[in-house]
Amino acid sequence: MTDDDENTARDRPGGELYPLVIAVTRSPAERLRLAERLDGVAPLLLVADLDELRRLIGVPGTLPGPAPATAPAPDTSDDTLTIDSVRSTARYGDREVSLTRLEHDLLTCLTTEPVRVWAYAELHRSVWHDEGLDSRADVHSLVKRLRRKLADLGTGITIDAVRGVGFRLTDHRRPRVTGA
Repeated sequence: MTDDDENTARDRPGGELYPLVIAVTRSPAERLRLAERLDGVAPLLLVADLDELRRLIGVPGTLPGPAPATAPAPDTSDDTLTIDSVRSTARYGDREVSLTRLEHDLLTCLTTEPVRVWAYAELHRSVWHDEGLDSRADVHSLVKRLRRKLADLGTGITIDAVRGVGFRLTDHRRPRVTGA
């Protein structure tokens, strides 16, 4: 125990140290299971990822808010869709929208291979980090919100549904042309 721990313990009633259990898992089902199993053991903090934990405990450089003045927004004058993972935003030209963690993860997933058709199960594993069997409605809901934000940016980039299979990212401004 360090001097700081001893000083903190002396400030508490009875001078005891209290444990805190921190669990990091992306799966909501797993967080629920952990909460049920660890109920009454100790105070419990459940987070989806380490970035969320850093924001909660106030690790310098990860607090929400405007970007520091020393790190200007990237130049997007060439009309490139830019995903800022630190600030959880998407930027196109002079427009910017904030993204939820799920929206960010879905957009990042779709942009890794833009032409690829992503099956529902693959998207569920990549975004929610679970199998998501028979859970197409949550994927559709997330895609609907992300489509709206992409439209607000004016990108011309959309998420197209491939009936019965899944989704893919499509750039309608620059259609691919193949020669004969």
